[in-house]
Amino acid sequence: MKNLFPSYIRVPVVFFIIFGMVEYFVDSGDKPAFLEYPIIMLFLLLILFVLIAIEGIVGAIESVLFQSLDEAGKARYIANASKVPQFKKLKALYAKLKGDETPIEEEHEIILDHNYDGIKELDNNLPPWWLYSWYASMVFAAIYLFNFHVTGSSDTQYEELDNEYAQAKIEIEAYKKTAKNLVDVNSVVLLTDAADLSNGKKIFGANCVACHMADGGGGIGPNLTDKYWILGGDIKSVFRTISEGGRSGKGMISWKKEGLKPVEMAQVASYVLSLQGTTPASPKDPEGDIWQPEDTEDTTTPTETIETTEDLEIEESVSMNN
Repeated sequence: MKNLFPSYIRVPVVFFIIFGMVEYFVDSGDKPAFLEYPIIMLFLLLILFVLIAIEGIVGAIESVLFQSLDEAGKARYIANASKVPQFKKLKALYAKLKGDETPIEEEHEIILDHNYDGIKELDNNLPPWWLYSWYASMVFAAIYLFNFHVTGSSDTQYEELDNEYAQAKIEIEAYKKTAKNLVDVNSVVLLTDAADLSNGKKIFGANCVACHMADGGGGIGPNLTDKYWILGGDIKSVFRTISEGGRSGKGMISWKKEGLKPVEMAQVASYVLSLQGTTPASPKDPEGDIWQPEDTEDTTTPTETIETTEDLEIEESVSMNN
């Protein structure tokens, strides 16, 4: 092996193998490991120094041993050192796969009669490596056809893509459950966990009581305990108001710009909705319209309609008595 590869090849090859292993196993992000961690650069320089030192020590030992040999031993050593590996088996395999070639001086014996614009064709045998590849491709095609299109035991590329998409959606949803800061106005839901509501109450007390009072009864801002809402009273609407701010010039700021995280806005929005139906100390007069969820039908009959119906019934009763 030493005679096959000289030291100026051995040292760089071994060094770059170690270098590649370091880059593979050390997590350094987008930067090379030896730049991210300077200690690794020192380690690699030490490795290079050790490799060069090993080559020098081995060479010195060989020189000392060579000088200790007699003349016949020195001659045998020099003869063995000058031998070049023949790789006979590898060459034989290459020759077998390559096939027989017709010498140029004998090509006239296998030339075909037809020609194309003066270009003639030789009737050479196909090389064995090409034939073996062709036979292997036919076997592979048969197995592939039977596996994917006859028995259907394996998924096609389209089915694999659909499965990967489905699995990705499952993983995304699972990730969203643990990554609450990914919530936005489209994905926010009403939080009912005690810990979320408790944190929402703390956020409300730190940021909202100046305008809405501690009990939500309203001051500069509207009453948050009644059924009247200016910009909508569902979780998405309240989240949007907290995140983007209220009506222009009305004082409600965008708390997203003030640094509240999405999960914190979801918590305070849920806490605000938990104040519905409570009785504040000094409730402010209602503002806006009565909020009714979109999926709830209005079953209230107008007062005027009820009174009119009662009047008609009375008139009909009087007419019958007369």
